Amino acid sequence: MKRLLPAASAAATIFLVALCLRPAITAVGPLLPQISADAGLGEAAQGLLGALPLLAFALVSPQVHRLSGRLGMERAVLAALLVLAAGTLARSYTGTAGLWAGTVVIGCAIAVGNVLVPAIVKRDFAANVSRATGFYTAFITIAASTASAVAVPVADVADWRLSLALWALLALLVAAVWAYRARSAPAVEESVPGVGAPVWRQPRAWLITAFMGLQSTCFYVLVTWLPTIEIGHGVSQRTAGLHLFLFQGMGILGGLAVPVLLRDPATRAWGAVAASLPVIVAMAGLLTAPGLAALWAAIAGLGQGASLVAALTLISFGGRTPSETTRLSGMAQSLGYLLAAAGPVAAGVLAERTGAWEATLVMIIGLGVLQTAAGAAAGRKGS
Repeated sequence: MKRLLPAASAAATIFLVALCLRPAITAVGPLLPQISADAGLGEAAQGLLGALPLLAFALVSPQVHRLSGRLGMERAVLAALLVLAAGTLARSYTGTAGLWAGTVVIGCAIAVGNVLVPAIVKRDFAANVSRATGFYTAFITIAASTASAVAVPVADVADWRLSLALWALLALLVAAVWAYRARSAPAVEESVPGVGAPVWRQPRAWLITAFMGLQSTCFYVLVTWLPTIEIGHGVSQRTAGLHLFLFQGMGILGGLAVPVLLRDPATRAWGAVAASLPVIVAMAGLLTAPGLAALWAAIAGLGQGASLVAALTLISFGGRTPSETTRLSGMAQSLGYLLAAAGPVAAGVLAERTGAWEATLVMIIGLGVLQTAAGAAAGRKGS
């Protein structure tokens, strides 16, 4: 009883960390018109700004297991939260150079949490991995959707810089809570050498990586560009931000529903397929009936929330030890986010060259089809 937090409460603090892993990114999309006006960014440059965190994910993720090996997972997460707060402030208040550099720092910090949290969830909630993953992603989505919804109203009262910088406060508050847990955590993590082949040589690891990358690509294209696409169809900036809130808010429902299919190895492939199909339907809807943008945002959100839970669950079950799970998470998120980083840039380039967004929507449909196939193969029992 000497610990400051009971074991169950300490384990639950991982969900607070989840609150910090998306707002610094998802608040940017609704503010892109204001940011680009201040910084003089074209569509391709805006796409690159949206892609930078993903490039940082790709570069940092494979090295996270080294950081956790030296510090322990809890202390590595604490360091990441503090760096995230610093990067968020630097992005807003250190000029144009800081806009770009701070975005990179934010991506590096979030990458640590992205990789380590699935391993911590598997370790702390071993009997209910898929359910705990659903709650974890619900916390991610709540914070991400809130950031999208309030970005423009806060910017209208102050400016876009304060609207983005506010999320540094959340990271600092969670870091203060997490510090109690980190104080009593082991300095290094236990590892079990020689368990199976290295993840880079496991075929299933590559399927999981493909699924992770494809669902991430669809998500970040939509988070970056959905408001702009809707504004191009006559939707107001404020309403477009609310639709992005709806997109991410519906992800909570999708993420909490899909674990029913993911818990049982016999139905895991069906869960991954069911998670992938709504995005295809939604993008086809935006192409054929753009006036129903709110409906398609909601359907796409259901799929994106479910897909993230499916990807993280596949990662959690794909590793046999916390150490192997961390390595698999690093691989899946490194290569997966490298693929995802190309998405916002490609979408911006397609829009510039075609003068419209139809080509981008067709691209997302194609990615969704590939995601469905990868999920079916990765979730297959014994794959």
